[in-house]
Amino acid sequence: MKTVNLAEKLAQFTSHWDPHVVADYNDNEVMVVRFQGEFPFHLHEDTDDFFLVLEGEMIMDLEDATHPVKAGELFIVPKGVTHRPRAAEECKVLLIEPKGVPNTGDPATATSKPRI
Repeated sequence: MKTVNLAEKLAQFTSHWDPHVVADYNDNEVMVVRFQGEFPFHLHEDTDDFFLVLEGEMIMDLEDATHPVKAGELFIVPKGVTHRPRAAEECKVLLIEPKGVPNTGDPATATSKPRI
């Protein structure tokens, strides 16, 4: 058991769309990531997608709606829903996903999730 300082973890990298695992929670990975620009539209067939904006603002695009998500707010995309996060300016986000779930929903296009 230990305290995890999210600001310190985010200071360890500057890349965008590159989630880093900072803790485990049951069978989930807790990650921090920096968003800027657009991520491709994608979906997760078997799991919801959890986003908590720590700093800045992101936009969550769904097939039929657009949702701004500001610092201190969270957004959950239900499983099977096509979505795309984007941010005009850099924002910092906490993600929670089941271990082994690819960030794009497709193992062939997913990025690695290094532990920091």
